[in-house]
Amino acid sequence: MWVFGYGSLIWHPGFPVAEQRIARLPGWHRSFCMWSIHHRGSVESPGLVLALDRAEAAHCDGVAFRVAPGAEAQTLAELRERELISSAYLETTLTVTTGPETIDCLAYVIDPAHVQYCGGLSLEEQAQIIAHAIGGRGPNRDYLWNTAAHLAELGIADPDLEWLSTRVRDLLS
Repeated sequence: MWVFGYGSLIWHPGFPVAEQRIARLPGWHRSFCMWSIHHRGSVESPGLVLALDRAEAAHCDGVAFRVAPGAEAQTLAELRERELISSAYLETTLTVTTGPETIDCLAYVIDPAHVQYCGGLSLEEQAQIIAHAIGGRGPNRDYLWNTAAHLAELGIADPDLEWLSTRVRDLLS
């Protein structure tokens, strides 16, 4: 069983990993396009979390994680509890490339028809929200900074997250 990580799964998979590889998912992009009313915000003051948003000409670089043998059922149950806290994410299987190989991975993508979908916010609007939102798992800014830092450590460029990280730091200083 393989799982594709593009956000917090990169720095906190939460399951036993037997192997990990840098992977590319075509036709999708990483985007702060989901209102967070649980983990990084509240109903009164929603934050933003990353989701895979469909975009034919785009791609998302992330990490393919192979679940440790024997841990597949437990991993699936825990991922569903974590990722499907609302019905904004759709659980699906997508094909990623890693070097010359393709791998089918479990992935969580945004449902663009869901009320928590907020695609199309400008980067400035995203920065203003992320700078101030706090949820059950802590400040929204920590989620952004952890994701951006781990992408950089892996050598994965994401200009939008890099810009947002800098902008949010500026807003808070």
